[in-house]
Amino acid sequence: MSIEFDTIAAISTPPGEGGIGIVRISGDEALEIADKVYQLGNKKISEQVSHTIHYGNIVNPKTNTKIDEVMVTVMRAPKTYTREDIVEINTHGGVMATNKVLQTVLQFGGRLAEPGEFTKRAFLNGRIDLSQAEAVMDVIRAKTDKAMHMAVTQLDGNLSNLIKNLRQEILLTLAQVEVNIDYPEYDDVEEMTSKILVEKAKEVKEQVRQLLDTASQGKILREGLATAIIGRPNVGKSSLLNVLLKEEKAIVTEVAGTTRDVIEDYVSVKGVPLRLIDTAGIRDTEDIVEKIGVERSRKALADADLILLVFNQSEPLTEEDRKLIKVTEDHNRIIILNKMDLETQVDIPELEGLVDKESIIQTSIVTQAGLDELENKLADLFFSGQTGEKDATYVSNIRHIALLQDAETALEEVIDGIESGMPVDLVQIDMTRAWDYLGEITGDSVQDELITQLFSQFCLGK
Repeated sequence: MSIEFDTIAAISTPPGEGGIGIVRISGDEALEIADKVYQLGNKKISEQVSHTIHYGNIVNPKTNTKIDEVMVTVMRAPKTYTREDIVEINTHGGVMATNKVLQTVLQFGGRLAEPGEFTKRAFLNGRIDLSQAEAVMDVIRAKTDKAMHMAVTQLDGNLSNLIKNLRQEILLTLAQVEVNIDYPEYDDVEEMTSKILVEKAKEVKEQVRQLLDTASQGKILREGLATAIIGRPNVGKSSLLNVLLKEEKAIVTEVAGTTRDVIEDYVSVKGVPLRLIDTAGIRDTEDIVEKIGVERSRKALADADLILLVFNQSEPLTEEDRKLIKVTEDHNRIIILNKMDLETQVDIPELEGLVDKESIIQTSIVTQAGLDELENKLADLFFSGQTGEKDATYVSNIRHIALLQDAETALEEVIDGIESGMPVDLVQIDMTRAWDYLGEITGDSVQDELITQLFSQFCLGK
């Protein structure tokens, strides 16, 4: 059963020029408001069949001023995004057209929606749970095919169903424990009840652990792998960025120190989403601007999940090269010997003594040699050549990961409590805590303040 709310409206398309703009209205008075501002002879939007679209004009009835020529879509509850009556006004794209239509709608009964309020209503009206609502933003923010697939899978309810099944298993176990305690039929009821609890705790804990094991890959798929391209000036860092992105993102010249700031962009390499960070060449310099860039490069290095450490193999290793090898030794890294089309001057045996031999790849940005090997290395390094099963359920949301970790801890305490001889009624408390933590993922046992905070992060109109 849906909850009664006032009627809200917002622009649901990005600002700027485009083919169309959409003003969405949701609530009990959506059709009534549409009747006030829509005009085409004697036609009324409120009399139209659900899930139909109608040509007409949006007019300010007070001044009889035509605002825009539009197409109006009618969607009646409950088969809508919010499970409320929804009207979507398709205007001409552009800032003025959509804003004028929205202002007219607000003038005649609508309230401006808060960020994420349409999706919040979908959650509160029971059409989706909280994890599915969060997946809506993941769909919007997805930067690669893999991230998009993961978000859509979660939106379809894969994670929700898994969590609900785990909660149901815990609930049935707790109910059985209560029956055993209240109506004991055997002298060894305490022992039997303890056995039931510990077996179920171990079973659920194993499934929670399997989900947590996907967290690192899920985070990569969702956010991209922070990958810093590090090296001395003029070794080919910006050229490598450009060739991976397949566009001229960074300026490339023969002048050392051309890149003076950090440049970021996203790319999918063999299914691995990378957040590529091209850094200023790290070296000692007196140039004030370049010095700032070098400091930012050092910070990017410290924060990176992966380092692409680039050397110019047509020059011998320098002291600066050796310093970079030292400062990156605790990072995941791939050593790239660039400019293999030129005569080799690097002492390869010396380099192999300083780094893992398997991490070295020779490339030439000019001839494109070695780039396939680099891409395969990236895939092998993080996904053993693949990103996992097509329909695997990945956990990537930080909130979900924290709650799964809390649930795992509570289940461990159930097992420890039983093994140390604690009374069953005390152990039940930890089992119930695990049930509550899992419920917070789907929104079944979540606080109103958290709901408000989560939906405030959504874009306006979603």
